[in-house]
Amino acid sequence: MATGNKNRWYITRGLRGEILDMNKHYPCVLITGSRQVGKSTLLQQIMPKGMRYLSMDDEQLADYAQRDPAGFLESFGTPLCIDEVQYVPKLFRAIKARVDADRHAGLYWLTGSQRYLMMKGVSESLAGRIGIADMYTLSQNEAYGNGKADGFNLAAPAKSLCKESVCDIPELYARIMRGGYPELFRDPSLETGKFFRNYVNTYVKRDVHDLVNVGDDVAFTKFMRAAALRTGQQLVYADLAKSADVSPKTAASWISILVASGIVELVQPYYVNTTKRLAKTPKLYFMDTGLCCHLAGWKDLERVMVGPNSGPILETWVYGQMVRRYANAGTPVDIYYYRNQDNKAEVDFVIEENDRVYPMEVKRTATPLSADLRHCPDIPVGPGGTLMPPILFCTVKELLPMAHKALAFPISAL
Repeated sequence: MATGNKNRWYITRGLRGEILDMNKHYPCVLITGSRQVGKSTLLQQIMPKGMRYLSMDDEQLADYAQRDPAGFLESFGTPLCIDEVQYVPKLFRAIKARVDADRHAGLYWLTGSQRYLMMKGVSESLAGRIGIADMYTLSQNEAYGNGKADGFNLAAPAKSLCKESVCDIPELYARIMRGGYPELFRDPSLETGKFFRNYVNTYVKRDVHDLVNVGDDVAFTKFMRAAALRTGQQLVYADLAKSADVSPKTAASWISILVASGIVELVQPYYVNTTKRLAKTPKLYFMDTGLCCHLAGWKDLERVMVGPNSGPILETWVYGQMVRRYANAGTPVDIYYYRNQDNKAEVDFVIEENDRVYPMEVKRTATPLSADLRHCPDIPVGPGGTLMPPILFCTVKELLPMAHKALAFPISAL
């Protein structure tokens, strides 16, 4: 929840406890997440006494670290927090050398906004020496609720209810359209369109060009808009490419950029044969609904709330909130969706946990019906597995029991 005055403002982040716990066990801690999700702010709030903070956004510091990584680390000692470490890839090997010489916990904290570049350096140099956590924009629980860092309790959903954040449908969609970037909460008067225009411009000119030379910033921005219009839907590269006026190969490459920088995630289909999960069409989800609405041009609350996009953006919101809850608790989970071979039955989300298969549907309704869950029994379960009663995420304001032990869960209480 937010606290602050004119000179001091912050929201207690759910990932705080997980970072401090990893710091007790690993020489290095790495926090990944897209630009402006609050990584630097959080780490500077909770840094241990004596830890120095350095940002590789400082070109002079970054140049020194790249030219002489060993000397750079020796100059600043430990414990040391290095922000946006992906700008200086040579630091990973130098950190490995120092960690191998001193395997104490809590030596280095690292952050970065480009997962691919960082994870390449981590896998080559710091495997087994580093704790890793993903950070996202503010969860509903952080911004409006009790701020607890607990995953979603599938076995007992009532324990995951955040009563403080319950709201009506217009307020829920207003939250969806604003999204979760901390700057928009620090300054409520900041116009969202202005913020997101600046954000997209900075993202394309900084992060995208660091990953690959796209050649045309306008074309990439148009591609992002086309992708935003498809959030919550199956990702058909040929269709996306046609809308964005690029080749399917380019569309696939540019989607990988959005994934690598934490802007979108791809959800794979669920199959009993796990080797088939990556072989079928994934679904696309933007990780911040405010950014998604801005890119898609969805500016009118009433049209978003009742128009044809009300379902996909609500589903996108639920996916993002579930991911945040698990990530903040330090228990990231694989979420799938189910669609049968003839495409006649679909279930929005499926999670496997302890040989139990949990189906979940998302509906924009305050009157939940058993028919909303009609496809859940179609989900196949492997040997030894159990198909659990489904959960219906909808716009009710309290938990409601349904037939066959199913449960209606208020989306605003996620």
